Amino acid sequence: MSVSDISDASADNRAGNWQLQQIVSQLREARDDWRQRNGRVSGELGGRELPSRAAMRDILEALCGALFPMRLGPVDLREESEDFYVGHTLDVALNALLAQARLELRYVARQRGDEVSAVEDHVTRLIQEFAAALPTMRVLLDTDVLAAYHGDPAARSVDEVLLCYPGVLAVIHHRLAHHLYRAGLPLLARISSEIAHSATGIDIHPGAQIGGSFFIDHGTGVVIGETAIIGERVRIYQAVTLGAKRFPADEDGQLQKGHARHPIVEDDVVIYAGATILGRITIGKGSTVGGNVWLTRSVPAGCNVSQANLLQKDDCLK
Repeated sequence: MSVSDISDASADNRAGNWQLQQIVSQLREARDDWRQRNGRVSGELGGRELPSRAAMRDILEALCGALFPMRLGPVDLREESEDFYVGHTLDVALNALLAQARLELRYVARQRGDEVSAVEDHVTRLIQEFAAALPTMRVLLDTDVLAAYHGDPAARSVDEVLLCYPGVLAVIHHRLAHHLYRAGLPLLARISSEIAHSATGIDIHPGAQIGGSFFIDHGTGVVIGETAIIGERVRIYQAVTLGAKRFPADEDGQLQKGHARHPIVEDDVVIYAGATILGRITIGKGSTVGGNVWLTRSVPAGCNVSQANLLQKDDCLK
């Protein structure tokens, strides 16, 4: 809801019914108390301090349209105006992304006590590099779309998987978010991945490294952690977790951050529905992990891991 929407609604409400003056005053007290306890000076900025989730949603939708204009672009787009649409859409989206990135970097500078004015040249360069990477991202995404088409016998065309498959949407968002993450914009990256998570039920941390021709089939409930590394031509199914086994804490009991704690999945691995793979273990090239398997040990290349051979202590798991 925008400020103008609120203004329109206010003209027709019955403010006396809600005791709004008291509630607004109490909410102001709560905000001021929070700001004081967290070292924020009320009114020091005069405007928005952090990036906007709503703005990022619009930016991502525009970027998806620019990457795949005739399939994810506007309904009335024609091929003869495709380049014009892409150019105009990118201009608007990248300027909007620049504004959001500026908010994130200024926020970080304030938290560190750095000079906020030093952000401008840096943030412009970051978005220029993001823009320059879009053609390479499109080529990589083409491999993901083809992997979805070839990996699902129910798929009738590459257009169908691009338009309909939640796993493909999640991967598009991830490719964009991962670049932002590596560029030093982790908040924008996380917002981007959570927008896809909300839409698809697929939770991929933007820090995860994922190779080409990646396919998530069905997808609901998939979780891929921050330090996971996934190779080429990997296929996973719904409710798969690539998670951490434990969370080390420091002397004060605070969780330590940045440690490699998620699995490495090598090339040509298939992981079936409901499998849970935890810790910094390696699933070797060409292996298959069966449904509902709980795995905390590395698996050599070419293994077939199922609940049955877990119980039988198969050679693959020695």
